Amino acid sequence: MTAAQAGDQELFAALFDRHRRELLVHCYRMLGSFHEAEDLLQETFEKAWRGADRVDTSSSPRAWLYRIATNACLDALRRRGRRRVLPFDIMDPVHPEGPMPAAADELWLEPFPDRLLSDVDPGETVVQRETIELAFLAALQHLPPRQRAAFIARDVLGWSARATATLLGTSEVSVKSALQRARAIMKERLPQRRDDWGAAAGLGDREREVLRRYIDAHQHDDVEALAEALADDVRVAYPQIPLWSDSRDAFIEATREHAPPGDHRFVATGANRQPAVAIYHRAPGEPVFRLVALEVLRIEGGRVTEIVDFDVPQPYAAFGLAPTLG
Repeated sequence: MTAAQAGDQELFAALFDRHRRELLVHCYRMLGSFHEAEDLLQETFEKAWRGADRVDTSSSPRAWLYRIATNACLDALRRRGRRRVLPFDIMDPVHPEGPMPAAADELWLEPFPDRLLSDVDPGETVVQRETIELAFLAALQHLPPRQRAAFIARDVLGWSARATATLLGTSEVSVKSALQRARAIMKERLPQRRDDWGAAAGLGDREREVLRRYIDAHQHDDVEALAEALADDVRVAYPQIPLWSDSRDAFIEATREHAPPGDHRFVATGANRQPAVAIYHRAPGEPVFRLVALEVLRIEGGRVTEIVDFDVPQPYAAFGLAPTLG
């Protein structure tokens, strides 16, 4: 830090890079958006560089960077004025015989590429699977911004009440009050069937096998095999439409009736430490398959219980996905 304060930007960049990945995850949790988190990370670097000469060298550089990032996120959330959601949060499920929902002017939660977590110890609190899964992120977005920051610092990062108060520029009493309210909301919003948020950090063999069966069933247009891979009450959301359904039959019917003509390829990948599938489509007469969607899956009890079907993620390169396949 002392060298950075002397004006050595290269040394300062090295200090910042030591915490870059966890700061990106922190901004993502606060904002619910990967591309916004990347922008805020760059803003954090620039603000930190400009203010490096005013930092007490005895203080923790990590805590100082988190405070800058958190304040930048709080400012961004104030400007935005809306939270990011999934269709589950704002509308009733659609059934095959029912009407289509009206268009919704919403900001949608975005997925986070697993490959950016590959060089981080999965046991670290900043990237534990249960605190970056979509269900957890969606629940977080229901917290007011400062409650969200307090909850992340205390219950995700494991910071003390004093450190959290310093982070937010408030008192320990205020932190404890905000945390109590935040915990109540999170308990209400987290899936009922998932009481234990201390699950394994990586995908297990059973999940990989279900993912393989799910992909094979799609590739071979095997409706029976697809039905076997899905839970009866599988929830499937399409933010880009937007709508969601709450049954295996509704998903299979939609897949058969509304899939565009042509061929599809499904490529296994990962997002939010969950199994995911990149979907490529080749229209009739076209020479290549083009990336059209990213499905993020939840697998429990040997079946797919939830699917969120995202449009092509803006930063598809960050997911290691090619825009086309031959």
